[in-house]
Amino acid sequence: MSETMMMLVIQFGIILIATNFVGNLFVKRLKQPKVLGELIAGMIIGPYLLGAIPVGALGPIFPLVAGSTVPVSPVLYGVSTIGSIFLLFQSGLETDLPTFIKFSGKASVVGFGGVIVSFILGDLITVLLNPNVTSFMAPEALFLGTVCTATSIGITARILGETKKMSTPEGVTIMAAAVLDDVISIVLLSVVVGIATLEGTGGSIEWGRIGIVAAKAIGFWAICMVLGIILAPHFTKSMKRFESIGMIATVSFGIALVLAGLSEMAGLAMIIGAYIAGLSLSQTDVAYAVGQRTKRAGDYFIPVFFAVMGMMVNFSAMKSVLGFALIFALVAFAGKFFGCGIPALFVGFNKRGAARIGAGMLPRGEVTLIVAGIGLASGAIEADMFGVAVMTMLLASIASPPLLIKAFKNGESGYSKKLKMDDEDIMSIELDFPSKYAIEFVKETVFDGFIQEGYFVSTVDGNYPTWNLRKENTIITLSTELSEEKNKLVVSCNKKDEQFVRLMIVETLADFNSFADSLSIMQSPDMMCSQLMIDMFKSSKGETEKKEVIEGTKK
Repeated sequence: MSETMMMLVIQFGIILIATNFVGNLFVKRLKQPKVLGELIAGMIIGPYLLGAIPVGALGPIFPLVAGSTVPVSPVLYGVSTIGSIFLLFQSGLETDLPTFIKFSGKASVVGFGGVIVSFILGDLITVLLNPNVTSFMAPEALFLGTVCTATSIGITARILGETKKMSTPEGVTIMAAAVLDDVISIVLLSVVVGIATLEGTGGSIEWGRIGIVAAKAIGFWAICMVLGIILAPHFTKSMKRFESIGMIATVSFGIALVLAGLSEMAGLAMIIGAYIAGLSLSQTDVAYAVGQRTKRAGDYFIPVFFAVMGMMVNFSAMKSVLGFALIFALVAFAGKFFGCGIPALFVGFNKRGAARIGAGMLPRGEVTLIVAGIGLASGAIEADMFGVAVMTMLLASIASPPLLIKAFKNGESGYSKKLKMDDEDIMSIELDFPSKYAIEFVKETVFDGFIQEGYFVSTVDGNYPTWNLRKENTIITLSTELSEEKNKLVVSCNKKDEQFVRLMIVETLADFNSFADSLSIMQSPDMMCSQLMIDMFKSSKGETEKKEVIEGTKK
């Protein structure tokens, strides 16, 4: 046990060093997303490259684990799993729930389109190019077709989070469709396993068992979503009695871990349970504060998840099927890009939005490995075809981030219809100040006053510095407009909260006025500066120099 823990600590440290150096190199020098650097770092230090080289008495730092579909140790894989849960919990917190619900129907169309087209193309290309496969219903063709259907919600979530596009119409559609794809992939996997068993034993497909697996997966997802959304406000309201946001954040992440485990038990990927937990809390007033605290811890675990994904790449196993793997990967790309992008055009997105959705649905990840691993373990596919699945995951993971970032580079909306805004009940209060320093004082005093009233402050992205002050269902937005011509503070709220907001601002301005009055009775700031300079030089200069300095300072 001591040796195992020693190796885990060393591995953890090396992964953090490598992913941060390579990740920042990709961001600063190559202008690529950090996640791509983390994947590459994992490939370099993994058991198939540098990790296999013995280092003194330690031996290989990342030794290859024989007889397992995952080439790293179970404890390291466990740490990476915690990282994936951190990632998807944060992604859920950053998702705008009303927009997610509004676009869930569109996401279903997109998700089903991607699954159907990807499965057909994956099955077809396997039959056409692999001489050992002669039937569309052969287990190998079915498994590789299923491999094409899954979407890596983890990689997509990281990119959307880094680019602040999580709550856009395209972002929520991608996330909802990716969750649905993983659910459908698990159901398809059950069917394919049943057919593979039939092929090997000559028995009959257990459609009843397959139906139970499908019902469990879909039912768990739907029930947890509904219960989470209903119960989250009551949970946060009761937890606030402890007056500790740290405790709320810790308990919230604990719930995400439990829900992730139950999700795995129900036949789904753990990350789906974590995403549901974050999404449920996303509309509570503590969402931003919880997200900030979990992000600090997640920064240490999330890179491990992507590094371990990079470590899955076995370069030698893919040599014999390199040509087929490249063609298969391109077909898998086309299946997702067009299978998701074309249906998006029919549910309200323009070409720009459809391209973003298609690019966002490209990555393959953990569910792809689950499908391929079960196929390998059951004997339905050989090690070379497992390598094809891993290479598809690798190429999709490398290609998707730059494509997705490029697709979002143009800031114009990808949704063809104008989003309806409920702003008829919103009013704004505009206050002009003589300087930005006065605004900063008033802003901070306003924050303090609202925090004492139980509000939580969160930062919002926008053209001007903007903050949300939230308590349960009450949201107040505060923004500043600073320039040489004007220094303006703008407070927006619902009309029903106007009286309370005006009262809070009046109290703040009264404090500001008292502060200004206290400055007016003080000694002139110029005289104070002069006195400070005189006192400083009196102790360190000669008489002649002191006199010159004092006269110059007075002037």
